[in-house]
Amino acid sequence: MTVHDSIPTLRVRDLGVAFDTYRGTVQVLSGVSFDIAPGEILGVVGESGAGKSMTGNAVMGLMDPPGRISAGTVELRGERIDTLRGEDMRRIRGRHIGMVFQDPLTSLNPVYTIGRHLVETIRFHLPMTESQARTRALELLADVEIPDPAARLGQYPHQFSGGMRQRVAIALALCAEPELLIADEPTTALDVSVQAQVIRVFRRVCRERGTAAMLVTHDMGVIAEAADRVMVMYRGRVLETGPVREVLDHPKEPYTRALMAAIPSVHQRLHRLPVPEIGADIAAPVELPPAKIETTTIADGSAGADAPQAPPLLKVEGLSRDFDLSAGWWVRTLTRQPKKVLHAVQDVGFEIPRGSTFGLVGESGSGKSTVARMIAGLTKPTAGRILFDGMDRWADAEGATALRRRFQMIFQDPYASLNPRWRVDKLIAEPLEVLGLTSGRAETEERVADALRRVRMSPDDGRRYPHQFSGGQRQRIAIARALASKPEFIVCDEPTSSLDVSVQAQVLNLMRDLQDEFGLTYLLISHNLAVIRHMCDTVGVMQRGRLVEHGLAEGIFAAPQHAYTQALMAAVPDVGVLRRCG
Repeated sequence: MTVHDSIPTLRVRDLGVAFDTYRGTVQVLSGVSFDIAPGEILGVVGESGAGKSMTGNAVMGLMDPPGRISAGTVELRGERIDTLRGEDMRRIRGRHIGMVFQDPLTSLNPVYTIGRHLVETIRFHLPMTESQARTRALELLADVEIPDPAARLGQYPHQFSGGMRQRVAIALALCAEPELLIADEPTTALDVSVQAQVIRVFRRVCRERGTAAMLVTHDMGVIAEAADRVMVMYRGRVLETGPVREVLDHPKEPYTRALMAAIPSVHQRLHRLPVPEIGADIAAPVELPPAKIETTTIADGSAGADAPQAPPLLKVEGLSRDFDLSAGWWVRTLTRQPKKVLHAVQDVGFEIPRGSTFGLVGESGSGKSTVARMIAGLTKPTAGRILFDGMDRWADAEGATALRRRFQMIFQDPYASLNPRWRVDKLIAEPLEVLGLTSGRAETEERVADALRRVRMSPDDGRRYPHQFSGGQRQRIAIARALASKPEFIVCDEPTSSLDVSVQAQVLNLMRDLQDEFGLTYLLISHNLAVIRHMCDTVGVMQRGRLVEHGLAEGIFAAPQHAYTQALMAAVPDVGVLRRCG
């Protein structure tokens, strides 16, 4: 495909995608048109169901029946590819269009080494010997900044961190030097510093190789940092397209303005986030309520000399957790290997006042989730104490059982944490029955219905199954399950990491409303510093198992003291949008 460079790498005109169902034809994409020039990155944003990934799949020819391209054209370097089928389309994929998927661990074969992944892909698309392909594989790993590529070729996907696996996925997509890269949510599950590294690698590779890229994401910060132009989609249509700064700073469409307003900021804390009205008339003006900016005022001695010194609900003292990674005794005896111990958490201490939110941030592997599991009673500490309302969390079995009724946990992925074979009402009722909190079936049903109403869902939803709900609704169900036992303390482990902007705003607003109504106390773990800033009164920063900085959120975000905290703040993708303040 050698065409003059003035022709866009990808040209899509009036693309339509339809699904033929027994109820009739459902149109999921209508009139989608855009161009991507060589070396340009087009960011595609929108809510879940807007048609972002469907557009990428249609370009790649990955439409499985009953889905089909119902209208329009797709041209790659001036040649139509939407009419290609079978082997003809397979020659385009990989060779001319590369794909970077959201979760590289599921897209990489766990029993293949990284070298085998790369060498097989290179030899499938390019006429190279085994030796030549291996040399190219080493060059690709070095190109995406994988340290010691020669040693890494012989390792397996599980031996890489999340950010390293994502770089391997980018290297795989570049194996045959494609003209176009399609990246579908490549940074969703990554913490802020690793995300910044992946974005830098992605931009550099596209610039140096002149590769056009279509970046699908719900993270506006990633769009601001990585893309040249942005395309906003809603209900299968393109609402707005233009240069990134123009669209983000001065959005023309009411829906785009509402979407931008729903993004939490690391620079200020709002009591509630404006939420776009899903399903509303997108041409109608959007009136955003004046933003109520909060200041942190909790009783920790820093909110004023006369502030009451209330005892903390949770107090952690000298918390540590070690994991023995040594080989078995017999192997160590034969090989004389030393004992290998991982110090996952070391001497961590903090307090959480009643009715407040404490945020725990840090990179993957910093020990955040291990601390949360120890507090929740799922992992026993090696050393230290966890005092809840003055009672030792691990002191005795009877005390632990009593405290368990006052604790609940909301996990990162509600679809993975909810049993798909159980109806929602049974899922919510389970903790009530296990903890013996109700006297009979009638009371259990009433508590389940009340929990669903608390999270703004109907009691009738209890008769459905998890797969019948959207991601945001499933997270509401997970919150309802946690609330059913009427806990005082809830551990939230990345509760919004996989949600798009508007659904994230809905869940955060719900969590704030429930805290205001029931006086809940939260431990919130997140790699999204904007979410931490929006929700938390106090913040702790973890690095390599240690708490390197903690204090009032307002002070830490305004003037971080530790070098690691400063590096985290510097790595945050900044949308750079002026928000309305009341």
